[in-house]
Amino acid sequence: MSSLARWCFRHRVLVLAFWLVALVVIAGAAGAAKTAYSERFSLPHTQSTEAGNILTKDFPKQSGDNDQIVFEANHGTVTSPGVRGRVEPMLAKVASLPHVANVVSPYGPAGQGQISKSGTIAFAQVNFDQTVQDLPISAVKKVMSVAEGARSPGVQVQLNGQAIENAQPEKSSGNSTGLGVVFAIIVLGIVFGALFAAVIPIVTALIAIGIGYSITGLMSHVIAIASFVPILGLLLGLGVGVDYALFIITRHRKALRAGRSVEESAVLALNTSGRAVFFAGITVCIALLGQFTLGINFLYGLAIASTVTVALTVLAAMTLMPALLGIMGMRVLSRRERRQLREHGPISEEATKGFWWRWSRMIANRRTPMALGAFLLMVVIALPLFSIRLGLSDAGSDPPGTTTRAAYYMLARGFGPGFNGPFQLVATVNGRDDVAAFQRVVQATAKAPGVVAVTPPRVSPSGTAAVALLYPSTSPQAKATTVLLKTLRHSVIPRAQSGSDIHVLVGGTTAGQQDFATVLSSKMWLFITVIVVLAFILLMAVFRSLLIPLIASVMNLLSIGAALGIMVAVFSWGWGSGIIGFGRTGPIEVFVPVIMISVLFGLSMDYEVFLVSRMHEEWIKTRDNEEAVTTGQTETGRVITAAALIMILVFLSFLLGGELIIDQFGVGLAGAIIVDAFIVRTVLVPALMHVNGRANWWLPAWLDRIVPHLHVDVPDPLEPIREPELV
Repeated sequence: MSSLARWCFRHRVLVLAFWLVALVVIAGAAGAAKTAYSERFSLPHTQSTEAGNILTKDFPKQSGDNDQIVFEANHGTVTSPGVRGRVEPMLAKVASLPHVANVVSPYGPAGQGQISKSGTIAFAQVNFDQTVQDLPISAVKKVMSVAEGARSPGVQVQLNGQAIENAQPEKSSGNSTGLGVVFAIIVLGIVFGALFAAVIPIVTALIAIGIGYSITGLMSHVIAIASFVPILGLLLGLGVGVDYALFIITRHRKALRAGRSVEESAVLALNTSGRAVFFAGITVCIALLGQFTLGINFLYGLAIASTVTVALTVLAAMTLMPALLGIMGMRVLSRRERRQLREHGPISEEATKGFWWRWSRMIANRRTPMALGAFLLMVVIALPLFSIRLGLSDAGSDPPGTTTRAAYYMLARGFGPGFNGPFQLVATVNGRDDVAAFQRVVQATAKAPGVVAVTPPRVSPSGTAAVALLYPSTSPQAKATTVLLKTLRHSVIPRAQSGSDIHVLVGGTTAGQQDFATVLSSKMWLFITVIVVLAFILLMAVFRSLLIPLIASVMNLLSIGAALGIMVAVFSWGWGSGIIGFGRTGPIEVFVPVIMISVLFGLSMDYEVFLVSRMHEEWIKTRDNEEAVTTGQTETGRVITAAALIMILVFLSFLLGGELIIDQFGVGLAGAIIVDAFIVRTVLVPALMHVNGRANWWLPAWLDRIVPHLHVDVPDPLEPIREPELV
């Protein structure tokens, strides 16, 4: 790694030019190609998928995406001539647009029940000829444009549905990203006391995530990538990129103060802290790609795009950082530090003074109560986890000002929240007896508690399938709707179809979302097991210990539990909702914990390696466990907490975006970093290592021969640079 660092340092202008050209070219290509984000996913062997397959075969017009145009009369009713005169021509024009299979108007015979009892709100059903995954966004936007053209002072028009939601203008992340950059500069300025030292990590991260953002847009034409993934990539890239650059530049500045030349300091920083960064970055990428073990294609694009962004931040830290360090020279030190270096020579940094030395001594002297207290605190924070409910949010949680949110509440006022996500009752039929049996099932479901209405059955033109719509009394994301779905599938429908030859399936968007949550939840244990086992093996290979990876694995689980507990308290219980600015409680987005666990695993490994590698280095020198743990914590505490503070502020800045998914990521990851950096790494891990004593560094001889060696230890910066092998 020293050879790479030295080459980049000596060819710094060329390296910087390469990164800038890459940024401009890739961003230009992405701008020209546009984007094709999609929430596409498939769930084989689920009722919602089987129901969709039947509809695709026997009800082509019913199998495409079903969206609504919702309108409300500001004066009078929707049947008044003024309202009807504007709406009916608009619906006729929508019906003639490309990819619109048909429009069910509330004014026609097929639209019975689509006008509210008050007569002030109605909706038209727009059936597209393709599912949202394959539907061109341009076609959906044309529908939106025509429908919104009917708005007037006397009538409100809004649109709802998956296709409409997918076609809404992308939420700009500029404000939140800008605020995150400002927060990072402030913290870096305080830590370093030098403007150029504060700017280098920001520049490195921004160039990397700029390229990653553009590549994500280009990849959306090849693989299915959800619309929120680019914002998540910005969030991760900025936090991780600044984090990695901070570790490297901290070591560089320390070597400069110790009297090294600029080039030797940069090479040393990359050859030491750079190794830890490379190791941590690889583990984040492995954890993100570990989502493939879940077998859900919706997560594949997310995992690949996030991995590309993280990999670019690591590559930038390995190559662009030494180039920028060479360009900035001694200016990464403050004027006071440069003057002191000129006048008094190398600056000696005493490890036996300052806050972190006093803190580490207190942990050593009160190891047992501190370990117990920190552990109990983590358990308390994690307690809400036991009431977690995973699901997918509905349009009522969309950002204020969006047409889908307005349509959601308009429908809820006129018909009830369940009209925003009806279930589809679908069955294959063969003859009159099966149709009659299906009719009996429909009648039975209409009497089930929590059901508002069920439409009359419709038989396909071929006579081989039947379908009916069932409207719950509660919103799509409500817990009661999930309970109703289970009741229908496992109790009401099996009893009603008993004795017949039909098998009635419950499908539709809401049922599909619940199936997605169920499938992913059932596989979560496998994903967590893979992550924990991987963490254990990697740390055992690095530190030649059984206890250290065991403690780290347990701490990772505690940190994950605490982070999810914070999310449940905020988003499901409503604690602090007024501060954050969202108005509804609901389930945790089912895939958010998966991404959080991936990222937290990598960041925890980052902090663990940075902390324990310094302890391990001191242990090799002194064979004194207490001295090793105390010295390691003293010398790394400041940079770990500074890096954590930057990431916390960056993640919290994304609450400005107004999107529930990004809000949950921001709060979850910020909470995870708070507990991991300020409780686990500064209290719990050092206290437990003091309690364990020399047993921390024990590994059976037979296992030592089997486990490969990974070297990320940090040599003394005043010693000649050696090139340890990274296996």
